[in-house]
Amino acid sequence: MFDWAWADAYGRHGLEYYPKLLCAIPFTPVAGPRLLARDIEARAALIDVLRATQQATEVSSTHILFPPEEHARQLQDAGFLLRSGVQFHWLNDGYADFDAFLATLEQKKRKNIRAERRKVKEAGVTLRRVRGADITVEEWRFFNRCYRHTYAAHHSTPYLNMDFFRRIGAGMPENILLVIAEREGRPIAASLVIHTADTLYGRYWGEIEHVPCLHFEAAYYQPLEFCIEQGIRVFEGGAQGEHKMARGFLPTRTFSAHWLAHPSFADAIERFLEREAGGIDDYMDELNERNPFRSAAG
Repeated sequence: MFDWAWADAYGRHGLEYYPKLLCAIPFTPVAGPRLLARDIEARAALIDVLRATQQATEVSSTHILFPPEEHARQLQDAGFLLRSGVQFHWLNDGYADFDAFLATLEQKKRKNIRAERRKVKEAGVTLRRVRGADITVEEWRFFNRCYRHTYAAHHSTPYLNMDFFRRIGAGMPENILLVIAEREGRPIAASLVIHTADTLYGRYWGEIEHVPCLHFEAAYYQPLEFCIEQGIRVFEGGAQGEHKMARGFLPTRTFSAHWLAHPSFADAIERFLEREAGGIDDYMDELNERNPFRSAAG
């Protein structure tokens, strides 16, 4: 959920947008409980505490990102403004293997995916998956190099570092999968995903040598195969990238909730969100018409 335009509008009117209150998983657009309470009544009590905190700290705003829809609606009933967005998720329909998944796609989609995988193989690239407990220091160093290369290629600054990757490798190895691409015995690319028994969250990716279609193989097809093998139900591919639909990912609505202290800005942003919501509805309808699965095509 990007609110840079809101901050810019505050600044142009001589107002301070920061500090603000934010409830989210840092750097991670993953949906999940944000009001950690056992039931509706307990969540209502937490919302009351949150509102009191807003008033006590005199912050400009409060933002709760990617809560479940039920929690988002409760926040809306309590006076928060609701915003929706779109991510792309792959759903495991109990596929026996990757070919069984491909068989559910339209013929053109199947052909394109097979062609992409064949290009990687014909380029002499092999891929291997390494579970968290088996990742070596050298493999973490190589992945960190790939990760930083991606940010450099986009003229941006990476916000994670080698120490972070080593820490998650040591602290949650059962939830980590590293995909390493190699050619002629040396690594050339890698992707990192985090997973539970039910959901896989992707992904960081980087390469030090470009190979056509390798990004799709390392960051999509290898994790998809892993989901099928492990019985993982959902692969959350994140926001942006309509190309994901051609690879079996479907649009999924996400939510965020917002409170703004300044009455005039609250009114203006409420009107903006009403217009934006109509655009999101139209966008979802358009995407759903492009469903890549054969059953949707009739």
